[in-house]
Amino acid sequence: MRPGDMGDEEPEGRSPDGPPPGPPARPAPARARSGASTGRADRARRGPHRGHGSHDEGPGPLRIPSPRRGPPVGNRLVRVLPPLLILVAIVYDSLTPRYFTAGPLYTAAPLVAAPLYSRRGTVLTAAAVIASVSLLQLAKGVLHSVDSLTELITIATAAVLAVLVNTSVRRTDERLASTREIAEAAQRAVLPRPPERIGGFEIAARYEAAQAGAFIGGDLYAVQDSARGVRLLVGDVRGKGMGAVAAVAVVIGAFREAAEQEATLEAVAQRLERALAREGDRRDGLDDYEGFTTAVLAELPHGDGSVRVVNRGHPPPLMLYADGTVRPLPAGEAALPLGMGELGVWPDRAEEAGFPAGATLLLYTDGLSEARDARGVFYDPEARLRGNRFAYPADLLDALAEDVRRYSGGGMADDMALLAVRRPANRHGR
Repeated sequence: MRPGDMGDEEPEGRSPDGPPPGPPARPAPARARSGASTGRADRARRGPHRGHGSHDEGPGPLRIPSPRRGPPVGNRLVRVLPPLLILVAIVYDSLTPRYFTAGPLYTAAPLVAAPLYSRRGTVLTAAAVIASVSLLQLAKGVLHSVDSLTELITIATAAVLAVLVNTSVRRTDERLASTREIAEAAQRAVLPRPPERIGGFEIAARYEAAQAGAFIGGDLYAVQDSARGVRLLVGDVRGKGMGAVAAVAVVIGAFREAAEQEATLEAVAQRLERALAREGDRRDGLDDYEGFTTAVLAELPHGDGSVRVVNRGHPPPLMLYADGTVRPLPAGEAALPLGMGELGVWPDRAEEAGFPAGATLLLYTDGLSEARDARGVFYDPEARLRGNRFAYPADLLDALAEDVRRYSGGGMADDMALLAVRRPANRHGR
C-alpha cells in the first residue's frame, strides 16, 4: 500500500466524532476482501494500495519504503576489496622492475578479509596472496634472495594473523548472536506482538528502538480483550536500562489483570497507579522511587462505534478516517502521569469519541512526535498522515516508521512504540 501526497490545510466543518461532511476527496478504489484474509501474506498478494490526496507545500508525502534488494552498495564494495587488492598487487609486480614490490597490498588483503569473510574465505585469501607472491618472485628469479624471502615471510605472518583475527571475530559474532536471541526472547515475553484481529478489530503494533541493535526499552504497548470491550495501552516509562524494562513488565502485568477485572477504564488507570506505587516503594534507588509512566488507555466497546480514552500525560491518540482526515483525540483535562499520585489526586475521566467503520486509531509514544529533522523541527504525525489512506494497520505502521527515520536522518533520539487499531468497514464488534 502506498499512500499519496498530503495536503497542508485542515478540512473545515468537521464534526467532533467523525470526518467532515460532504463527499470525501477522490476516494480510493474499493478492493474486495474475503472473510478473514487479513494476514501479511494476504496483503502481499493483494499488492500496493494507493491513497489519494493533494500536495500544497505541506510537510511532504509519507511514503511506503521500497523493498530492500540485497546489502547496501557500500557493503558490497568493501567485500570485493581483498581480491581487488591482490589483483592490483599482481599487476603492479608484473609491470615494474623486479626490485619493486607490492608487499603492502599483499599484506593488507588477508587483514581486510578477516572481519568480512568466513574462516574459509579468509584462509583462501591468505593462500591466494602467498601463492601469488611466490609465483611472481619465481618468475622474476628473485625467490631465493634475502629481500624476497623476508617479504614472503612477512606476508605469510600477516596471513596467519588474519586467520586468527577471523577466528576471534567469528567467536564474538556468535556471542553477539546469542545475546541478540536472548534480547528477542525478552522482547517477545515483555512485549508480545498482538494477534492481527482481536474482538473484530484489526490490530498492529510495532516497537522501534532509537539505538540500532537494541530491542527493548521503556516504551510499551498492550492489547487485552475483555467483556466490556477491547482495551489498549501505550506508555513510556521514565528512564532507561533494566530498571525501565522492569517497570514495563509491572505496568503491562497490572494492565492485563485490571483490563479483565475492572468495570471501567478509569478503574484500570487507578490499578496501574497503585501497581507503580507499590513498585516504587519496593525499590531503593532514587530514580526507581521517583519513576513515572506517561500512558494513554483506550477502550473499544464491542458492537459500538465509539472509543473511550483516558490520558495520563501522554501524546494524544490520532483518529485516521477512511477519507484521509486525521483528528487528534486530546484529553479534556490535564492529568499527571502514572506513578505520581503522591503529588496530587485528580479523578480520571474518560473522553468518548466516535470510531466509525473504516477508521483507524493510532496510539504512539513521544519517540514519534519528538523526532527532529536536521533543522531541529519536530515531526508532526498529524500533518504527515493527513490525506493518506491505509488498507491495514500494519501498512500504516510500516510507512510511519520508515517516514520518521527518513525525516530524522536515521538519528532518532528516543525509542518509539506504535499501536494501530482499525474498525473494519464490513464488520463490527466480535
